[in-house]
Amino acid sequence: MKNLFLFALLFIINFATFGQSTITIKGKIIEKKSLIPVESATIYIKSAKDSTVIDYTISDRNGNFILETQKIKTPIYFKVAFTSFADYSEKIEQLQENKDFGIIKLEENINTLSELVIKAETPPITIKNDTLEFNASSFKVRPDANVEALLKQLPGVEIDEEGKITVNGKEVNNILVNGKPFFGKDGKIATQNLPAEIIDKVQVTDTKSKEEELSGQDATTDEKTINLTIQEDKNKGVFGKTNMGYGTDDRYESSLLFNYFKDTQKISVLGSSNNINSIGFSMDEIFDNMGGGRNNSVWMNDNGSFGINGMQFGNNTGITQSNMIGVNFADEWINKKINPNGSYYYSNAESKNNNRTNRTNLLPTGNTTTLANSKTKSLSNGHNIAMDFEIKLDSTATLYVSPSYTSNEMKNMATGFDATFDENGIALNENTSDNTLVNKNKTFKNSFYFYKELKKKGRGINASFSNENNTFNADLITKTTTTFFQSGSADDDRNQFRVDDSKKDNYSIEIGYSEPIRDSLVLNFETKFYLNNSSESRQTFDFDSEFNSFTNFNDVLSNAIESNTSRVIPMVGLSIRKKKIRGSISMGTEFINFNNQSNYLSNKIAVNKNYMYPKMNGYVNITLGKSKSIYSYYSYEVNLPSASQILPFQNLANPLNTVIGNADLKPNENHSIYTNFSNYDYATRSGFYTYFGGDYNVNQIVTSTTYNSDFKASTTYQNVSKGYNSYVGFSFNKSIKKEKRTLKYGFGMQFSYNYDQGLTNATLYESKGLSLNPKANITWSIEDVISIAPSYKYTYISNDYTNYIIDNTKNFKHSAKLEITSYWPKKVVLGSDFGYNYNSNIADGFKKDFYLWNLSLGYNFYEDTLTAKVKVYDVLNQNISATRTITPTAITDMENTVLQQYAMFSLTYKLEKFGGKKKDDGSFIIID
Repeated sequence: MKNLFLFALLFIINFATFGQSTITIKGKIIEKKSLIPVESATIYIKSAKDSTVIDYTISDRNGNFILETQKIKTPIYFKVAFTSFADYSEKIEQLQENKDFGIIKLEENINTLSELVIKAETPPITIKNDTLEFNASSFKVRPDANVEALLKQLPGVEIDEEGKITVNGKEVNNILVNGKPFFGKDGKIATQNLPAEIIDKVQVTDTKSKEEELSGQDATTDEKTINLTIQEDKNKGVFGKTNMGYGTDDRYESSLLFNYFKDTQKISVLGSSNNINSIGFSMDEIFDNMGGGRNNSVWMNDNGSFGINGMQFGNNTGITQSNMIGVNFADEWINKKINPNGSYYYSNAESKNNNRTNRTNLLPTGNTTTLANSKTKSLSNGHNIAMDFEIKLDSTATLYVSPSYTSNEMKNMATGFDATFDENGIALNENTSDNTLVNKNKTFKNSFYFYKELKKKGRGINASFSNENNTFNADLITKTTTTFFQSGSADDDRNQFRVDDSKKDNYSIEIGYSEPIRDSLVLNFETKFYLNNSSESRQTFDFDSEFNSFTNFNDVLSNAIESNTSRVIPMVGLSIRKKKIRGSISMGTEFINFNNQSNYLSNKIAVNKNYMYPKMNGYVNITLGKSKSIYSYYSYEVNLPSASQILPFQNLANPLNTVIGNADLKPNENHSIYTNFSNYDYATRSGFYTYFGGDYNVNQIVTSTTYNSDFKASTTYQNVSKGYNSYVGFSFNKSIKKEKRTLKYGFGMQFSYNYDQGLTNATLYESKGLSLNPKANITWSIEDVISIAPSYKYTYISNDYTNYIIDNTKNFKHSAKLEITSYWPKKVVLGSDFGYNYNSNIADGFKKDFYLWNLSLGYNFYEDTLTAKVKVYDVLNQNISATRTITPTAITDMENTVLQQYAMFSLTYKLEKFGGKKKDDGSFIIID
């Protein structure tokens, strides 16, 4: 507590003096020849002694700039940089008072043959058309910091507690290294493991599909891609990090990342093993792989679930021991005509969990309560191979091929007991189960995309083919005993072996042609063909005590389903691409042939449908300035029911719920809309982002469940007239930097409203849900000394019901966190993460609130290549996993096994051996 008091006192003193001793410099940037104002020029000052960037800003649409900075007593350079123009530079011996530079005229940069050597310097920020580029060397981070720490220093870049990265409010869904994926496009391995000191540029662009990228089309989504370019001298050599730790309660962690870079060739190897619910590659400089820390999304409720690049570790709950090894490869072959990239993973995990559930079932005839306990253990093994090849056939034609293969096997053993009571505590039914499930899942995907640019600019043809082939097999040994207390029905005892097999084959072909009407208008013709085939079979065998084996075929609990769907969608569209506006609209007709067949008790039932629906989607992106834009998207699509929903045969697999399909189901029609406005002012380093959107569904498919006196369910599917969800929100962030002190803060709010219809006991009800989610965060730091980051999030949920047993449910949650990192004294790193969570409406017997406090103390030695740490997880030993879920039909309180208090000692070794040296002034030389 003494250290916390000193940190707080230091924060107050420095914050009080944050704005003192500042001066203002201003001016206006114009083109010398045309006298036109220059928007988005970078204005910055740097130390004349060591070339360190001291401060910077960006000119506005009128060319004006204002920069508030500290008084400077040492010599500096005042610089102005803008793409295609010569830099303006002025040396100033000291900056002690306000200064007006007046009008600064930039000359166009015209290289002549007589210029043999051109020395160029990169400004902190450069805006090039649709690309925002940060010069990494202009943003100082600690020598051992990872890329994620660098991203947090960049203006407009935010990383929330769930690890989601946004740039000016827009989500980053793709992270590349030198233009290529690094262990998948998820990017977290790159941001959390690559050292920041090897990064040259951080480039932010609109995320494009491969089709959009190769054809030169604009991105239709509003998401962003970050490309990390490696410094030229760091692109040759080896680097990496290895970590090993052992702690109390036999907790352990280990991880390795090794990289070999040689020009275009890059080979990376990673591996991990731990039993602390970690992926193993979040090698944060403070907490390494410790779950519940600042490097993952489960600091609020660490339940043991995590995944990476589509692979799941554990069973979403409990404590997981995991192992993984992976290899990533990238290169350029045959004069850069073939660009291969690929990765392979092997994963292994074992999870254990104890679950306790209290569920209130909301019924028109009166509520019931279900109490349940279960114990599970799961073992999993997985292989994942992914590759892509970009082949340049000639200067106008490109072929892209992307195959992938995954294989997963899981064994799950579970025992459980549940009982249901009415409002007076009278028992309705109870059920015991002992199940062993082994399943195998294999998936092969591949996609081919070809684009050919024709003679006329903007004219081109494209063709693509993709397939996804999946096989799934599950073997289940199940022992269940279900007792009914009210209706007099016989008890249901099962000792069975069940085999489930399924196969899904999906194929698609797309052919398109683009014809330019004008420079800014392009007419697009496209035809899409989709073919989806699936089959499912279930064979159930009862135990034969005479032969001591599962030999008696149970035809009542066996069935087979087949489904075949074909779609043909001809479409025509128009796209516009101007300086301030770009967008497209596509319209067409969707022809659907939907055939389904079931075989149950030797009775074959066929449900065949033919549909014709309109198809439409479009977007528009309006640029109001270099920092302001409006984006809007709309789509209309049709979603078919599944074969099991539309085929009217009985599924008796669950003794407490009989399911039967409905042949009269109609497809669900979905209208989706989304709009946002973003504005990031680089001059003031403040950003504002607001958005709204929603979905409107016609003929929404819902379950219709009725219950008998034993609370045994019969479920079918029905269409309801409508259902919709809507949301609106905003966020604001600002960064203030004065010498070595930085203050970043942000706040935001999301409001959502949902309307749903449903059926329970054949009664139609309405549910209106309202949620409110404000949040705020602050990060204050003194470079190489301390960082303090408090944050708070509040969640309010209210549901109103019509024609239901209850009228309203309400719930709210508080989530607060204080993250402190101290780098003083030198070579010592102290980290403290303290979190508090409160849930207002947890049922009796479940704890409503808990604290989670993690501590870490590290020491760097041996020229900072070795780091020794002592870490304590859950210092107060209060971590729990109590959650409440509210739906229109139930209120469910659940508690699972979580990691609890442990201490760990770890040792980390960092390897860096590069083939060149970085120039001190950050410049590069171009020889003509």
